[in-house]
Amino acid sequence: MENCDVKEDIFQKLEKCLNERIMIFDGGMGTMIQKHALSEEDFKGREFRDHPHSLKGNNDLLSITCPDIIYDIHKSYLEAGADFVETNTFSGTWVAQSDYGLESQVYRLNVESARLAKRAAQDVAMETGIERFVAGAMGPTNRTLSISPSVEQPDYRNITFDELVDAYTEQARGLLDGGVDILLVETIFDTANAKAALFAIESLFEEGGYRHIPIFISGTIVDKSGRTLSGQTGEAFVISVSHTNPMCLGLNCALGAREMRPYIETISVNTTAYILCYPNAGLPNTFGDYDETPAMTAEYLSEFADGGLVNIVGGCCGTSPDHIRAIAESMKKYRPRVRPESIHNDYMLLSGLEPMYIGPHTLFVNIGERCNVAGSRKFCQLITTGKYEEALVVAKLQVESGAQVLDINMDEGMLDGMAAISKFIKLISSEPDIAKVPLCVDSSNFAVVEAGLKCTQGKCIVNSISLKEGEEDFIKKANLIKRYGAAVVVMAFDEDGQVQFNNV
Repeated sequence: MENCDVKEDIFQKLEKCLNERIMIFDGGMGTMIQKHALSEEDFKGREFRDHPHSLKGNNDLLSITCPDIIYDIHKSYLEAGADFVETNTFSGTWVAQSDYGLESQVYRLNVESARLAKRAAQDVAMETGIERFVAGAMGPTNRTLSISPSVEQPDYRNITFDELVDAYTEQARGLLDGGVDILLVETIFDTANAKAALFAIESLFEEGGYRHIPIFISGTIVDKSGRTLSGQTGEAFVISVSHTNPMCLGLNCALGAREMRPYIETISVNTTAYILCYPNAGLPNTFGDYDETPAMTAEYLSEFADGGLVNIVGGCCGTSPDHIRAIAESMKKYRPRVRPESIHNDYMLLSGLEPMYIGPHTLFVNIGERCNVAGSRKFCQLITTGKYEEALVVAKLQVESGAQVLDINMDEGMLDGMAAISKFIKLISSEPDIAKVPLCVDSSNFAVVEAGLKCTQGKCIVNSISLKEGEEDFIKKANLIKRYGAAVVVMAFDEDGQVQFNNV
């Protein structure tokens, strides 16, 4: 088969293809499922016919109850020219499946979905002589770490970072056991959710006994503001997720190709990863349908290719095999984007809702220290007496006065540091004027540091770690900080005390 040397690993295979041509993703799974007009009985099948909850609309379950339909959809996209198909697992976590009372089926759903997609890919590869690949789809869930579901309680969350890590770990394990070639964290409207998914994936690779496979990451810009639902710009989003060294970064959903172009340009000039783009078939009409024809979508994406912006293109909501066929044909005459070898050399990249670059020509960086219980008597009193809303005013004034980074420290004997830092950072997330700058999570207690990191969607700074507890402890903490996606201050201490500098 073409591009199928068993001696090459998946990274080598994809690198080779991505440098030779623009590769093709599949189109909308939900779009094709809707065309079957399935009933409640179809979704339940024989196995779940006595299930107490309604299961209609639970598309992931169809990999078990109607596998032939899902297989045929995968095959139709592959026959239309797709190099990649996504598994039917957009809602394949216990978080999403709890709406249907099917939490116990999550691992199985992911394994079976991966096997179906893999079988379709292998069958079409045998028919055509061209290898096809399976991307394990990991959707955003229906909950968010950065936004409160309650207007009255801006610090309230209906999910925790640890719960999301647990959910994504189970999903990723199922996808990997089912044989996917790639893990795709997609439709990211809240970067904090994505960071939990990436944390789970990295943990499985490093500690779970699974071999590394490529990671693709795709965010969602929700409107012409150029921001995700949780408020990040495209640049800030790239900075926040790049610690995992994804093979591909890009955007999907919410917008059509015409509306998505400026945001794909932003991603393209800010990453050394390959660029992935799979937009909707335009914007939905008043009935929620999509009117963009295959020829129109292909024409818009051709403009991306002609501009040297993309390496992989496909479709999301409203697209069909006809769209993918038209896109695949139109891409044949274009060369793929040339991936830059380096970007922002010698710069430290940070992010809140907006990006921050600190480099050789950066002047002094102003760090606001008044949200530190050890640095401000007023702030300490407000926090210890539970007046968090008033303490938030201190943070806002710091940023308005020119603070480029906000230091948060809750190391006070009368405080539950973990609870205090979590609550305050969640409150900051509800205030865009504060959340736009990166945070410095500052504590001598690493458990408090972790509690803070679990609440931040941007790339922040940890202050600090040292060798005081020995090399093994230092390396463990450094690896964890990297997995959370943060920068770190390293203090020059070891077991014997502070480093002494002698004049030479």
